[in-house]
Amino acid sequence: MSIAFLSEMAAATILLALVFGYVCGSIPFGLVLTKLFGAGDLRSIGSGNIGATNVLRTGRKDLAAATLLLDALKGALPVLVAGRFGAEAGMAAACGAFLGHLFPAWLKFRGGKGVATFLGATLGLDWRAAVAFAIVWLVVALVSKYSSLAALTASLATPVMFILLGRADYAALGVALVAMLWWKHRENIARLRAGTESRIGQRG
Repeated sequence: MSIAFLSEMAAATILLALVFGYVCGSIPFGLVLTKLFGAGDLRSIGSGNIGATNVLRTGRKDLAAATLLLDALKGALPVLVAGRFGAEAGMAAACGAFLGHLFPAWLKFRGGKGVATFLGATLGLDWRAAVAFAIVWLVVALVSKYSSLAALTASLATPVMFILLGRADYAALGVALVAMLWWKHRENIARLRAGTESRIGQRG
């Protein structure tokens, strides 16, 4: 096989992994579950976000837990599948899944803020970085009672952990995803600074 052919095959694999990740990531589990079980239209509740934190504001802890699990799974699964074809494909799937959750075509590109999917994608890349994220999230959440603050703080630990693990490539991807995650949380950041951010479990 020629080098050019192999390069084209590699590029095609990465593109397919990106698309596969996007399709998985764009499934709005929070919206589907709340509508399916009669909890209303999630987009008109609380923050209007389609993630687990807003599902919790409906008072349905079971649906919130299911949303958290499924949103994480849709980040981890494509990474684990695509990762069998190389680290680059796994990274492309992680990026696709995260973008899919943030900008799902089915919801006119108005998606969630990506915390659970970010965690799931991190888990697919290296479980140790995901554990670091979870520990930081739990500590900050327990102390502050702010889900957004916990997510923002924990996200910063992910690229640092990748560097400590010797994966500069994962760290570079992590920095890009963290930047998007923080951008999606810009309103939360403003409310945190103003002292008006909703606390964990507070109903909208």
